[in-house]
Amino acid sequence: MEFTAKQIADFLGGHIEGDENIKVNRVSKIEEATGGSLTFLANPSYTSYVYNTDASIILVNKDFKAERPVKNTLIRVDNAYNALAKLLEFYNKSKPEKKGISSMAYVSASAKVGKNSYIGEFSYLGDNVEIGSGVKIYPQSFIGDNVKIGNNTIIYAGVKIYENSLIGKDCTLHSGAVIGSDGFGFAVQTDSNYKKIAQIGNVVIEDSVEIGSNTTIDRATIGSTVIRKGVKLDNLIQIGHNVIIDENTVMAGQVGIAGSTKVGKSCMFGGQVGISGHLTIGDNVKIAAKSGVGSNIKSGEIIMGSPAFNANIFKKSYVHFRNFEKLVKKIDQLENELKNLKDNK
Repeated sequence: MEFTAKQIADFLGGHIEGDENIKVNRVSKIEEATGGSLTFLANPSYTSYVYNTDASIILVNKDFKAERPVKNTLIRVDNAYNALAKLLEFYNKSKPEKKGISSMAYVSASAKVGKNSYIGEFSYLGDNVEIGSGVKIYPQSFIGDNVKIGNNTIIYAGVKIYENSLIGKDCTLHSGAVIGSDGFGFAVQTDSNYKKIAQIGNVVIEDSVEIGSNTTIDRATIGSTVIRKGVKLDNLIQIGHNVIIDENTVMAGQVGIAGSTKVGKSCMFGGQVGISGHLTIGDNVKIAAKSGVGSNIKSGEIIMGSPAFNANIFKKSYVHFRNFEKLVKKIDQLENELKNLKDNK
């Protein structure tokens, strides 16, 4: 598809500087863009590329000030990154939609599939499954008995959703995600063996949740593991049984949360954060990558380290960590000097 600068600016509510009739047919990174490309500048560290990129159109923030002439057509918008996201969403929706149930899919006689939905080849829909309108279930997905999936949710190839799980509307589950597998529950026996504790709960995923590839969310032992609306989980995340993650929290890859921990609203977790079980994490908490959390965290805290603690204190302490060898030598020197003073009295 091809668009002019004027069409793009009208769609975004932006202001054009340059040729309003210039056309683009693809989106490229600013450092790689060629003629016919649309690109964007959101990170100031890429500003130098504005002056030598071959992109035909560049989205920039309204407050962008060029230090020298720019040969390209600029479209000024309130937020270049958000504007790009809006364009990409429009592009995705303009692609032909898959609809219908493949003859090579298995759909139980008791399952219900809404209008304009798509069930791909070799997918399995168990007994009493309820699929909303506009849902897309790509090939080789497993949807267990009594699962309910809301309108316009996308289930990519190879997703496995165990029985009794509830998925809201407008969700996206990427390939390899596993929803509702058993929680890690075992009781120690007198002979030091372990007896499995039956996991009879389920998983509840509310609206507008995105779950990355190969992320796993365990079913509750009793009750529900709950992912509330607007949560975004990256790839390769492990969510333990009976965990509750509140609205609009985001987590980067390889985060692991042990069972029965409650995570508040609008939190941000960096990659490889590990959180112990039965904890309470407040709202608006930020946890730096590779942090290990073993205690409750109050709302609004920013923490890092392992064991994790307040980020500002950690940064100050890190100065001492790096100079630890010098500090030890200094202390040894001072102790020797003090000893010499005492010996010479």
